[in-house]
Amino acid sequence: MKVGLYFGSFNPVHTGHLIIAAHVLDHCALDALWFVVSPHNPLKESASLLKESHRLHLVRLAIEDEPRFRASDVEFRLPRPSYTIDTMAHLEEKYPGHAFHLIMGSDSFSNIRKWKNYAILLERYPVIIYTRPGFEPDLSLSNKLTVVKAPLLDISSTYIREQIRNKHSIRYLVPEVVREDILANGYYTK
Repeated sequence: MKVGLYFGSFNPVHTGHLIIAAHVLDHCALDALWFVVSPHNPLKESASLLKESHRLHLVRLAIEDEPRFRASDVEFRLPRPSYTIDTMAHLEEKYPGHAFHLIMGSDSFSNIRKWKNYAILLERYPVIIYTRPGFEPDLSLSNKLTVVKAPLLDISSTYIREQIRNKHSIRYLVPEVVREDILANGYYTK
């Protein structure tokens, strides 16, 4: 089975994430796509992160009607900070019948040289890169790179958190079930 792994903090998951995931799933011959919720990205500040179990729950709510999507908490049980190369090794061992593909934006890919064992990662795994304006991927780094032009929305989890803190609506920025859960639990209000 060909599985795309879409790593992220998903803090919170939003419509833009879902559009990218659906596009990649439909255009890159994948059988499934897993949202890998990262407890903490070693290259990002963690102060504004909602508790990982809550972020995982929001992802599960967002994707509950798409059987080819799955929310993964694999990194919750691995040493921290989580490094993609270690997660990939763990998943390969646990699911030997799967062929894993990394999914990332060209903005994230522009930082790939800062990742732990990035050369090994690029040698072992195919990477699907969705383009973001202003970030042209360096395709000379690997022969296992696929570039796709997915529809992008100019929204971010940071913007959504600001909207919530400022008591503005996040309707249509996140799936309705996610919006309801965020409001019911008072997430991101502090």
